[in-house]
Amino acid sequence: MNWDDMRVFLAVARAESLSGAAPVLKMDPATVGRRVARLEEEVGTPLFVKSPQGYALTEQGLRMRDHAAQAETALNMAIDEGQSADEGLSGQIRIGAPDGCANFVLPQVCAAIQRDNPGLEVQILSLPRVVNLSKREADLAVTVSAPDAGRLTVQKISDYHLHLATAENVTSLDRENLPPVVGYIPDMIFDKELDYLGDLDLNGVQLASNSAAVQLQMLRRGGVGIVHDFALPFAPELRRIMVDEVSFTRSFYLVRHLADRKSDRLNRFVEALLSGMKTEIARLESLAT
Repeated sequence: MNWDDMRVFLAVARAESLSGAAPVLKMDPATVGRRVARLEEEVGTPLFVKSPQGYALTEQGLRMRDHAAQAETALNMAIDEGQSADEGLSGQIRIGAPDGCANFVLPQVCAAIQRDNPGLEVQILSLPRVVNLSKREADLAVTVSAPDAGRLTVQKISDYHLHLATAENVTSLDRENLPPVVGYIPDMIFDKELDYLGDLDLNGVQLASNSAAVQLQMLRRGGVGIVHDFALPFAPELRRIMVDEVSFTRSFYLVRHLADRKSDRLNRFVEALLSGMKTEIARLESLAT
């Protein structure tokens, strides 16, 4: 048994499907399936229960996953120790983030870090839900709430601000003259910190999306809704309204695997990421006032 077999096994265990693991492994699903079958034949027992819903780990698979994950952490630590601070960062680092942060803050910050570290590949994973670090969907996650469970470390990154914005002639929340309200699809709000409109009593949302970026595009074509201040420079036709009456402050947190806290490579990346995000959020918000 070699490490490459374990890499395939872990990818399928985390994705719970061949099609989900294939892009991570840069293989086609059929090849991934053959590799899994070969591994199961080698260990002499099924590692997955296959069904139309995907691949679920058997008891033996669960035990193997835990040992393989520990070996993966040890291997990554060994690779980290082989990189000196003078050489710059290399390899791949994936960051999971909520849609607003992933669209309007992280691209600039990550591009700057990558320019300083040409051997580094940075991936931004934007999902309309909390990124699952336990399944290694990402190495790091930016969240809008600090998790209180799991073997994780949490650092506060920065506060950020949101206000009502519109491209129309709106000066109050008078229901008789209010344009369509833009916001999240109510039953797809995955974090209570994203429920901005709950206390405003606006008779529901007429234009909705689970994406902050899509909501911004909706607002550019008419309507009123809550917008991140750091997103407003990307939509110059929008203006903030009722700034003193309607204002929200939220925070971004950086969440990591507890096992990665000794990784010099990730620690150096996190240091650059935290500094870059704080600076970029402050810069963009200054342009929105």
